[in-house]
Amino acid sequence: MTESVKVKVKLGENNYGKADVQLFKVYRGTPRHRIRDVNVRVALTGDFGAAHKGGDNTGLLATDTVRNTIYGLAKEGFAGSVEEFGQELLAHFVRVGPKVTGGFAEFTEHLWERLPGADDQGHDHGFVRQMPKHTVRVETSDGQSFKVTSGIEELSVLKTTESGWAGYLLDERFTTLPESTDRIMATVVTAKWEYAAETCDYDDVWQRAYDQVQRTFTDHYSPSLQHTLYRLGEAVLGACPEMSRIWFQLPNRHHLKYNLERFGLENDNEIFHVDPEPYGLMEAWIERA
Repeated sequence: MTESVKVKVKLGENNYGKADVQLFKVYRGTPRHRIRDVNVRVALTGDFGAAHKGGDNTGLLATDTVRNTIYGLAKEGFAGSVEEFGQELLAHFVRVGPKVTGGFAEFTEHLWERLPGADDQGHDHGFVRQMPKHTVRVETSDGQSFKVTSGIEELSVLKTTESGWAGYLLDERFTTLPESTDRIMATVVTAKWEYAAETCDYDDVWQRAYDQVQRTFTDHYSPSLQHTLYRLGEAVLGACPEMSRIWFQLPNRHHLKYNLERFGLENDNEIFHVDPEPYGLMEAWIERA
């Protein structure tokens, strides 16, 4: 067995906190209830060297306290957006933690829509869960100024035509994919954006971005997923002047025309095999010029 050699080391970048806190709040101020359903992670940064090097926990907040604080402040506050609640949380921990100088909070909000009600406004207290998720990351180094990043996850979109992939390099040895000017385009949108404004109506910006992504996905012929990514970014920045830039990750969920001719059947772009892996993956920031 090789004997361990004692070397000089130093503590690098570090944090601690609580993750996977499931927070659900019902707003009961009126007969028409509202809900927020959020998974929360809070990570604290600061002067934690003594705990790491010497096992001295003096002045450290317990992670159990962090969890309880999330629920307690959600009761007392959380009147607005998730982004604002993240700032409330971090400001609180910097204020009460003697060794805490900053940190970050990450949220994944599950979205719910109202079930049908007696009128077009939806049910007062019945909801159905939706697929896309609202993501948030709030960072601070002093508990007073904040960097906010918001986003969208798990938004599945597809169009059955008005998409192609042609004119690309045909490698004589390894290209097997035939060119196409009429194919299914399917992807799962992940997006995140940064803000030019110090503060804004975060929920309204998220809704405008979400709506614009859906409208733009189908408003053009797509010669490539890269082109559609660029069009999405351009359109969302146009609809949301509060943003400084936006990032997209778009996997190409391949829908491949299935060979029915071998069975004596014609396949006029009707029957497809959905190929789960491997898949193309496009990523880019779209920024204001």
